[in-house]
Amino acid sequence: MKKTSRNSGSGKPSCAITWYPFLQHPDADSCWSVSAGPDGRVYASACCEGLPGGTAKIMRYNRERDALDCLFDIAEATDDPPESGRATQCKIHYGFSPSPREGILYMASHLSGPPIDRPSYLPWHSWHDPQRCFRGSALVAFDTRTDRVLWWDTLLPKEGCRCLAIDDERGLLYAMSYPRDHLFVYDIAARRRRDLGRIGSINPQVLFLDARHRVWTSSDYGRLVCYDPDRDRIEVTENRIPHDSRYQTGWHSVLYDAVAAPDGEWIYAVTWIASPRLFRFRPCEGEWGRIEDLGPATQDRDLRWPMDTFTDHCGGLVFGRDGALYYVASAWDNPFARWDITPSEKGVKSRGLRGIVWRLDPRTLEREPVGELQRPEGCSNYACRGALDAEGDLFFGLVNHAQKPNGIFRARLNGVRAARTPPPLRMWG
Repeated sequence: MKKTSRNSGSGKPSCAITWYPFLQHPDADSCWSVSAGPDGRVYASACCEGLPGGTAKIMRYNRERDALDCLFDIAEATDDPPESGRATQCKIHYGFSPSPREGILYMASHLSGPPIDRPSYLPWHSWHDPQRCFRGSALVAFDTRTDRVLWWDTLLPKEGCRCLAIDDERGLLYAMSYPRDHLFVYDIAARRRRDLGRIGSINPQVLFLDARHRVWTSSDYGRLVCYDPDRDRIEVTENRIPHDSRYQTGWHSVLYDAVAAPDGEWIYAVTWIASPRLFRFRPCEGEWGRIEDLGPATQDRDLRWPMDTFTDHCGGLVFGRDGALYYVASAWDNPFARWDITPSEKGVKSRGLRGIVWRLDPRTLEREPVGELQRPEGCSNYACRGALDAEGDLFFGLVNHAQKPNGIFRARLNGVRAARTPPPLRMWG
């Protein structure tokens, strides 16, 4: 069942938002990845990381039916059955990378789901246990033209893939491993991986590429890290990701989400930390690029009290066909109220926690709310990723482990004019 709501922001551009639950995977407790494929259709990962033996399934929005199609189960496609006794192929975590050149959507799995007979899974505890250890991140090549899995390979033995990016021109995939936090490169033609080195201890949530084929991510202390394939070298740059200097040092201020602007000059990004901040980065200006801090992504709060990163969150960055940046930021009434797991009549939690869709004009940097993500079962504030399909609709993935199944939102923009140049296809998960 899907539900449509209409929201507007001060009489300006607005969204008609529709909710699509993962009905074909009722145990799905999260959606960590949403991406447009090389075919212009939107794909999503229906993840099941809390249920012992849970596995991930790949969904795709079907415009003709206005519904989701279930394409395949990652565990079945990679011959890693949920009853194996090992940690499971439970999710795709920021692990979609489309190849327009090949028509393939690459995807890499992540870990966290426990074995079928265990309540939880800790990778370090089972690292040397061949019967319990996660087999490894499975890299899957899905042909969007024929709807077939062409091949799969073990991308990262014993580790999960936190995030994936593709250099389609050079035929290379880049992956960030968990829990060791190493950067890997995978040669698609040769089916060969190489460990490029350790980044730190706190996994960044995204990798992105620039026009020079360099790969960017972040360190534990909020510095931008750059891998230059021509020099085969990782550099920790002097560029610091913005943070709230009133009470933060920059530690754990890692990249959460990043998207390329249609002009090809800027990368817009947000941090993963309490009080997330928006910023934009011009990677090809000078040797190491330039950062512009765009300020807090969420509402102001009383800094005398702690707040968890599920409540204070921003994600789902995506450019629309009007050339504007869209994203989802949390809003709340009372962040300290007891969680009400059982939905009320209106489906609103006691915290008043909401997911607001914002529009940012890159020319003026002005922003305005244009809609709200709403589902009948509970709160919808934690957006993972955003995507734009060939028809110009926006899609946002949802993470909310309390109410199952999870799903995705589709936002149809009203009152906006299409840009002359469509946004580039997002090449990282």
